Amino acid sequence: MGDKIELYIISLWLLFLLIIIATINIPISFNENAQFIGMKKLLSMNFVPLLSLSLLLLGMAFISRFKYKLEGSMKTFTVKEVQNGNFEHLTFLTTYIVPLISFNLSETRNILILLLLLIAIGAICIKTQMFYANPTLALLGFHIYIISGTFRTGERHGIIVISRDRINAGSRVKYRRLDEKIYFARLIQ
Repeated sequence: MGDKIELYIISLWLLFLLIIIATINIPISFNENAQFIGMKKLLSMNFVPLLSLSLLLLGMAFISRFKYKLEGSMKTFTVKEVQNGNFEHLTFLTTYIVPLISFNLSETRNILILLLLLIAIGAICIKTQMFYANPTLALLGFHIYIISGTFRTGERHGIIVISRDRINAGSRVKYRRLDEKIYFARLIQ
């Protein structure tokens, strides 16, 4: 479950970045009498962008963890059939990220609504196993494949593979299982 939540947070990077850009409030004055408003006031004026920045940094840590976990994976399989599943990235982006940035985040009520929506969308993505449809991973060079393969225990069909590598029929890959049908994988060199 932890990997799925981490992938969901990573999927929201673009939203967090857009929220930072839309809500950051740093008063700048070139007036001779201008004074620094104070760190406490500056931080309180920028609670939402600071929270978004924290979640963005948390997502970066999660990506590092996934790379590390994948390095240690030793299970392998041979790819029999491959279909491109990259359209899933765009579906998530246009369905969730773009509409959510239109919230007026200067009102506390809208911030609360956005948080509740993000929690609900995250729960739905995890329960429906759509957590892999992640636009951030696409920006980082990952691809989604729908694969049939030969594993040590037999053949499996319709599994979802997330990989930075270009996978073709006949490829040998090592993988880390995220869910019953969802894997992170790397080509065996």
